[in-house]
Amino acid sequence: MVTLKNISKSYGSKLNRIKVLDEINLIVNNGDFAVILGPSGSGKSTLLNVMSGLEHSDSGSIEYDGHDIAKYNESQLTRFRREYIGFIFQQYYLLPNMNVEKNIKMGADLINNKDYREIIRAVGLDDKKDKYPAELSGGEQQRVSIARALAKKPKVLYLDEPTGALDEKTGRLILDYISKLQDRQKFTVVMVTHNINIAEMANTVIKMNSGKIVDIYKNKVQKTAYEIGW
Repeated sequence: MVTLKNISKSYGSKLNRIKVLDEINLIVNNGDFAVILGPSGSGKSTLLNVMSGLEHSDSGSIEYDGHDIAKYNESQLTRFRREYIGFIFQQYYLLPNMNVEKNIKMGADLINNKDYREIIRAVGLDDKKDKYPAELSGGEQQRVSIARALAKKPKVLYLDEPTGALDEKTGRLILDYISKLQDRQKFTVVMVTHNINIAEMANTVIKMNSGKIVDIYKNKVQKTAYEIGW
């Protein structure tokens, strides 16, 4: 369970301080598929970064099964992220001097996962495994970053606009694979997206505006990646 209590976050100098997160309180249960919606500038990505330990909050607590990572130092946070978190960014952050297989193996090596080649096949990259990032399309690079995050078998998978660079066919394939893998491995998913249709795949939908959570609701029925609109 991830529990946020009174989380606030601001950027800028004292004279030009902008509050991006304003007293956020949120509970995400183990095994949830949570989607965060909201207009640009509402604080969605910042919330994701703070929840996952990529950024520090200014105040409040962030508890994972009772352990408050808001109190962790950088060394503790690094270990926590390595052992607990998977993150799929809007940018791909691939190593240009490594081919597809080696980029994905980096994630697998963090937990000594020998089954990472199954993930390469599942995201449709088996015929690209010897290619380098510069030889791939944007959508293919995003699939590599997704496979790398999944290869470390995270307890919580954070996704920031994971289908933004993908065409509809590939986007549905990736979402379907993530959903089925979650069902099998029981990890938690927290996803930021502008595609409101993807929220129909979630069991928990979180709406944000101006740094605040303005609504949380549950879907009675979770649709598959091939049942939602696009």
